[in-house]
Amino acid sequence: MQLVILAAGMGSRFGGLKQMEKMDEAGNFLLDYSIYDAKRAGFSSVVFIIKKAFYEDFKNSIGKRVEKLIKVDYAFQELDDLPAGFSVPEGREKPWGTAHAIYAARDLIKEDFIIINGDDFYGKETYEVAYKYLASLPKGSRGKYANVAFNVSNTMTENGAVKRGVAFTKDGYLTKLVESSIEKVNGEIVCKPLDGSEEFKVPPTQLVSMNLFCFNLDLMEHLKNRFPVWLKENINVPKSEFLIPTVVDELVHEGKATLKVLETSSVWFGVTYKEDKPGVVKALKALVDKGEYKEGLY
Repeated sequence: MQLVILAAGMGSRFGGLKQMEKMDEAGNFLLDYSIYDAKRAGFSSVVFIIKKAFYEDFKNSIGKRVEKLIKVDYAFQELDDLPAGFSVPEGREKPWGTAHAIYAARDLIKEDFIIINGDDFYGKETYEVAYKYLASLPKGSRGKYANVAFNVSNTMTENGAVKRGVAFTKDGYLTKLVESSIEKVNGEIVCKPLDGSEEFKVPPTQLVSMNLFCFNLDLMEHLKNRFPVWLKENINVPKSEFLIPTVVDELVHEGKATLKVLETSSVWFGVTYKEDKPGVVKALKALVDKGEYKEGLY
């Protein structure tokens, strides 16, 4: 099984990969911990999806380290990576979205896989849950997807709002995912849907998606088929994005896939705000001190 890491936006957010935030005394990034956890859970290779312009920096700062641990491949998410008959509209700068990022790795993804964000810490148990699910499926399964979901209280920061997909389920399967801005207000957790619909409150145990999906290989066929259709409708909309949650939602409602929601008790770490970093550094050190990670990882 493969680990696919969405990292094409990391260089932009951090002003160049050389400026990425190191999270321990050994100089590791959160991404290093993700790969370490995935490897020990059973994943056999990693595909980094990055911008071609950051390839040398990325390989020298991260790739060379993790190559000691796991098989590594690189895919490049570029604006001009479009199906035959399409070209980039004048003035388009925004990337085509997360589904396009996975599409960019179409020649490298060869088996069931999971996707993660490159700058989130998901925790050891999360990868174990994901691997166990995919390993339990019959060989050649199609459309048996899953999302590893967190208790919302384990994904928040004290320094402002975060964006999460609020997951509503029935019998363990997703029925609705509401992308929302979530913040603690007067002791309550308030969700403001990004589509502008009415805000709502949730308990600390409400499950939310952190963009960790488990997929069978057939997803790649769907992306190849749907991307041209999406482009015909949206290519001239400047900020339009071909997004993986949208593709999955369409497949579920068309009866071509199911999405099982797998719960994890792991705690998310991430530097959504610069003020988050000290807390993340402290939390990682505590995990190392407890023996959950080797000092320096590699």
